[in-house]
Amino acid sequence: MERKPFEAVYRENYKPIYNYVFMQLLHRQEAEDIVSDVFMKAYDAYVFYDPSSASEKTWLFRIAKNRLIDHYRRRAVRPVDTVEDEVLEAVPTDGGEFDAIEDDTNRIVYSVLSRLRPEEREILLMRYIREMKNPEIAAELGIAEKAASERIRRALAKCRKIMEEISE
Repeated sequence: MERKPFEAVYRENYKPIYNYVFMQLLHRQEAEDIVSDVFMKAYDAYVFYDPSSASEKTWLFRIAKNRLIDHYRRRAVRPVDTVEDEVLEAVPTDGGEFDAIEDDTNRIVYSVLSRLRPEEREILLMRYIREMKNPEIAAELGIAEKAASERIRRALAKCRKIMEEISE
């Protein structure tokens, strides 16, 4: 299988990679910096990329995930260590990222995601942004498929509850 020019890979995958990173960090500047770094690393390693081992999208998501892990390590903060109260306190109410979002739907999504724990955001992103199936999620997280399914169900239920609270 022949590789596409890297420019085509970039154009096809920038938006899903950016969305994945932004939804993890909920901070535009940090997301842009990390996504830029992801594509620089991918560009440097593209000569070694083997299309038969993984799709371009999967390969780029793996680089993005590793870059996010590096980001959290450098900040000495692991996403799973953040408690819900800290996440809620971090939701901007005047200015910042929230006010920069012009689309009402995106504002709602941002508001809901900002109230989820990082591990809840991660599993939903794996399922709906990275488009992974439950067995793939389970394998990546090192858990049973049923446990992955249950975590997704609980995260979605929490999203519904948050949506109800926002609507009131």
